[in-house]
Parts: sequence; C-alpha cells; structure tokens
Amino acid sequence: SHTHIKHHQAQTTCWDHPKMTELYQALPDLNNIKFSAYRTAMKLRRVQKALRLDMLTLASVVEVFREQELQQAERVMDVVEVIHALTALYERLEDERGVLVNIPLCVDMCLNWLLNVYDSGRNGKMRVLSFKMGLVSLCNADVQEKYKYLFRQVAGPGGLMDQRHLSLLLHEAIQIPRQLGEVAAFGGSNVEPSVRSCFRVASGKPAIELSHFLEWMSLEPQSVVWLPVLHRVAAAESAKHQAKCHICKQCPIKGFRYRSLKQFNVDICQTCFLTGRTTKGKKLHYPIMEYYTPTTSGEKMRDFAKTLKNKFRSKQYFTKHPQRGYLPVQSVLEAESGET
Repeated sequence: SHTHIKHHQAQTTCWDHPKMTELYQALPDLNNIKFSAYRTAMKLRRVQKALRLDMLTLASVVEVFREQELQQAERVMDVVEVIHALTALYERLEDERGVLVNIPLCVDMCLNWLLNVYDSGRNGKMRVLSFKMGLVSLCNADVQEKYKYLFRQVAGPGGLMDQRHLSLLLHEAIQIPRQLGEVAAFGGSNVEPSVRSCFRVASGKPAIELSHFLEWMSLEPQSVVWLPVLHRVAAAESAKHQAKCHICKQCPIKGFRYRSLKQFNVDICQTCFLTGRTTKGKKLHYPIMEYYTPTTSGEKMRDFAKTLKNKFRSKQYFTKHPQRGYLPVQSVLEAESGET
C-alpha cells in the first residue's frame, strides 16, 4: 500500500512506499557533510543497500537486459515492463548469491526509486537508457566497467560517441543526484559545460572513442563525480586504520582516513573531516590525502617524504600544481577558504 502524501507548500503529489518514506526520512542526517560529492555518495550508498543493488553484479544486470530485450536506448518502457525486468533481476540475485531476498519488497522499492528519479510526474514510462543508468550506477561492479558499459549504450556505429549522445548520457546520470536535491553542486541540470570539457580532452573531434571517454571520466568531471565517490565510499566502509584521529581521538579510524601532507602525523577520521570539525579553531592544511584502504609502510614513507617537501612549499605552488590522488578538486570540495 503506497502512501499518498500531498505536500501543500509545493503542491506536489508523491507516491512512496512506506519503507521508501522511511529511507528518505533518514537521509537528512547526512546533511552535515559539507562536501557535496561525499554527501550525495553517502546518501546513494544508503539507497543502494536498501534496494539490495550492492549485491547485484554488472554481469547479471546486463544478462537480464538482454533477456528482456532492452537494447534500444531511446525506447520507452512502461511500468509493467520495468516490474518484469526487476523481478527477473532479484530472482537472479537470489539464485546467484544463495540468499533469501524479499523479492516483492525489493521490486516495489526499486521501482519506486526509479520512478522518483526518471518519472517524477508519474506517467508510468521511462526510457530504456534511464532504466539502465539507474541500475548500472548502483550495481556492484568496477567503476571502469560501468563507464565502458554506459558508453556502449549511446555509442554509434564504429564505437564512437558524438556530443548529442554524451549529453543524453549525462542527462540521465544527473537525474540521480537531482532526485536527492543535490543537483546544484554538479553544475545543475545543464550538462553542456561537461560535454564541452569532454570534447576538449579529445581535442575537439566531432565524435570520441571509448579511450577518450575513459580518460575524461578519470578526471572525475563535476557532473558525474558522485559515481566514483560512491565507489570509494563503499570501499571505505570496511576499512580500519591503525591511527588515531587528531580531532576526536577515535582509534582505530574507521572508514575514510584523511592525512595532512603539510603537517606531520595528523590523521583525521571521516566524520571530523567531512563535517569540517577542527580543533579549537585551527584550520586544516591542504593538500590532504584520502585513504580508503589501510596503508602499507611503503606508502607511509612516501607520504612522509611528501610532507617534508610540502612543508617548504607555498600556497601558490599548490594552486599551480594540483595533483591527482589528493582529495577531489576545489569545485567538488567547495572549500570555503579556496586553499585546496
């Protein structure tokens, strides 16, 4: 029984499963995370787990798309088709993982989420590409494999993708943070600046090949940066670091661990870092390295050497030489001080 709620201020009607309502009501407690890509990724991680999509492999998802004859990206599916495909997916998950899944509930929840993202007006229809984007983004697979699969869904003959098709792909992708009220941080609903930046990486060719697309995605462009961050969030969940948080003293640090490359032995836990908590008004010193797996002694030595070099470098140096592997770029970090 879907609860039917009328929001009087906005005059919008929302059909949400009671369990979905419960999930959405729990998400605002992540709003104290001040970096939008992380805030969005952590909200999506909760959605992903609630829908059990974190257990579904890309291979299974692709196999079900094939069985259900979901080939043409632009074709429109109705709710009945979506339900059939989702039912097949969760049945396959149960078989492959040997786990008991509440299939009707999962189908209901996943349908509910897909409609919220791609059919908020509840016309009961969505494009095949939308359906694929939703499931591929949140399934369990290597992030590069997701990029390759999504590229192929919109590439033309000869495996090339033009600007119009990249726009289509990014439009589908941006609906996911938009539904969480997080679209502003990812350049808003206008994907054209992202499209232009991708074709710049490919030196302005009219159509690009997969390698150019992957190179651009590795730069974590603003409109889709939530996707690789979601992968880091998932990987960090089980991480434990033999280190003590400089701010709240948590030890061992669980999840992400942040380390200043300007100060010696300053480790910060994810809660303190992501919510911007500092010790008695002291500012954090950038650049900062993020770890989502426990470090080896070799990495510790390398970072120690970097810290030593960084102690003698100016802020201007870091502005001119942003290095990959540090925390994401300034637009993503929204650092108030502009020090990144």
